[in-house]
Formats: sequence, structure tokens, C-alpha cells
Amino acid sequence: MTDFSQLELCPVVKGNLQRNGLVIPTPVQAKSIPPAMEGRDVVATAQTGTGKTLAFALPIVEALMRTTLPVKAYAVILSPTRELAMQINETFKLLIAHTAIKTAVVVGGVDEQRQLKAIRGGAHVIIATPGRLCDFIDRKLFKLTGVKTLVLDEADRMLDMGFLPSIKQIINFLPVERQTMLFSATIEKTVAHLIDSYVKNPVRVAIGSMTRPVEQIDLHLYEVDHDRKPQMLRHLLEEQDGSFLVFSRTKHGADRIAKHLSRDGFDAARIHGDRTQNQRNAALDGFKKGDYRVLVATDVAARGIHVDGIAHVVNYDLPQVPEDFIHRVGRTGRAGARGAASTFATRDQRGDVRQIEKMMNIRLERRELPDLPPAQPKVVVMPRPAAATHFKPKAHAKFKRAR
Repeated sequence: MTDFSQLELCPVVKGNLQRNGLVIPTPVQAKSIPPAMEGRDVVATAQTGTGKTLAFALPIVEALMRTTLPVKAYAVILSPTRELAMQINETFKLLIAHTAIKTAVVVGGVDEQRQLKAIRGGAHVIIATPGRLCDFIDRKLFKLTGVKTLVLDEADRMLDMGFLPSIKQIINFLPVERQTMLFSATIEKTVAHLIDSYVKNPVRVAIGSMTRPVEQIDLHLYEVDHDRKPQMLRHLLEEQDGSFLVFSRTKHGADRIAKHLSRDGFDAARIHGDRTQNQRNAALDGFKKGDYRVLVATDVAARGIHVDGIAHVVNYDLPQVPEDFIHRVGRTGRAGARGAASTFATRDQRGDVRQIEKMMNIRLERRELPDLPPAQPKVVVMPRPAAATHFKPKAHAKFKRAR
């Protein structure tokens, strides 16, 4: 398949594709959509930014258009984060415009009564994080007996985040006879076990290398002392155009980086697990619209960041595990565009850098540090001496009686 017009799609869905400029499928879409539309199980591995969401959304929407819409949920899509679930829902909205198909997003951090109302109101597609959906099922708030299709999106990340027990529990409540589609950036042992246990005779689709970034991303390494990282980041922002996604290892670090950037005059937002859902939505929406040039994120929160046009990814801190490197840098260089990814590392992290390069089969281009201003001296605030406490001597008992 080289063009969506080659698919036998209903006129409304075909029109929605054309209206949104979706004409030529990406490789993962071209190889996944035809067997998925035939009802086959599919296991697809492709890097971030290759169009995996449309690869499973289009077959589900087309299947719903070809049948009498059910009163129960037809499809369940599991994703690792709230942000990714919401972005999947946005893709569905493009495809189901001018149809009667309904979706519901089931995630933590959002009013559950509104979510339950959407499900009970006849949602045909449930897009959920495993934890919240499992909680609803445990409390017997609704059933999934009518589900015909299950999608496990970014399966590797869901397992990394410890969702395997919840996924298994959810699957146990689904009909045995169903279509299962699994999409992942990598296939590790735990993912392979999931495939062996729950996917039947799948069509295997593998696009590109699963262990290295896409070719159109320029990878740089700056060896920089920790206290000079703020100046190095500021230099990149001043020298280069476009939006920046900056990765911090910790939530506290993300807050600190964003605070420094805002102080230096850069429009920056932050996103991590301690931010409320409304705060995370506002930061991500503002980044998409260009209100913020910089978004600072932790690995878990950033898993749902699918924004086209990110010019530069900065690994302010090295990732916790080497595998996260490919997920980070894959946020740039999307949809065929050129991107850049810079990594900051201290001298004593050379071994960690070599481990990343060996595992990813890549070579980071070593770059000399520019002339940076000196690090800001740390201001040591000495504690104020405790104020002297004056005690009034107790009045002598005889004196008190005399008064």
C-alpha cells in the first residue's frame, strides 16, 4: 500500500483522512493496516514518531463503520501515560468526525465520574492507562464483555512502568476470541513473553532498527561539569532556533531547570509526575502552540509527548537506563524532519556514555565546549543565631503573698 486511497474505506473515513492531509502512509502504517483490517493479530515494532497510532486507530474505526454500532465497548486501547492516552484520543477524533462513534479516555488524575459517564453513555472505544481501568474493573463499575479488539500501545514502556499485573488482569476480563494488536519501540524479554501469552499467530511488522535512533537525528555529546550545565543549555538556546525538549532525571531537577530558564528570559514549562493533570495539560498544550519554547520533562511524563516539529532534544541528565536514550531522542526528527539531540555528561560519566553507545550501536559526536560564562557561585545562607530568650525569674512565694 502506497496511498490511503488504495484501501477500501467508507467515504466518511476517507474524507476525514484527506481533510487532515493524511494521504501517504508511513511504513508501519502501510504494513500494519491491511492485515489489521482483515482482523489479524498484529505485532509491530517501530521507533517513536513513525505513525503507530494511526496504524491501529484506522482499522478500528473502519470496522466500527462497517457494522451496527454496539451498545458496549468495541475496542480497548492501553497506553502507559495519561498524556499518550489523550493524544491517541485526538487521533481518533480526526478519524471519527461526522460519525456516531464515541470514545472515552480513562486515566488517573481526572474526575472519574465524567469518565464513567462517557463509558456508560455508549463509548465504543476506551483509551486507558492500565491502573485506572483495572481499578474500575475491580470495583465492577462496568464490564468489557463486548470487546472485539485490544491494543497494547508502547508495550515496552508499560512493562517498564510495572503495569504487567494490571494488563494481565484486564485481559482476563476480555473475551478470549478477539483481535490483539501490540505496538512497541522495542521487543525485550518481557514483551516477548506478553506476545507469546496473548497474541495469536500475529503478522509481524518491523520498521527500522529497534536499538538505535533514526538516521535524521544528529547526536552530540558535551562533557560539562554539573554546575555549568545551565550555561551550556542557555548557549544552545541562544545559538539555535526552534523548540527544545529538555530531559531531567528527577522531578526536582525539572523544576530547577525550568525555574532557571524562566529567570533567564526563556518561555519554559515543566511536566512531571507531581504536577496535576491540568498543569500537565496546560504545559503540553502551550508547548504545542508555541507559547513555551522549552518543555522540561522527566522520562515517565515525557512518554506521552508526541509533538511534531521539536527541533532539539537535550539530555540535561543521562537517562536512568540506556534504553531510555532512544525514547528521548526519538522525540525529534519525526515524520522525516531533521532533528538534533545533545547530551550533557560529566567526566566521571564517560563509562555510562560508552554503555549507551554500545547498546544503541551509535557514536555520539564529541563537541568542544564553547566559551561559557563562569558558573554562578553558590550563595551560602548562614542560619541566623537564635534570639536570646529572657526568662523572668519567678516571684518569690513570700513576695507574691505580700502583694
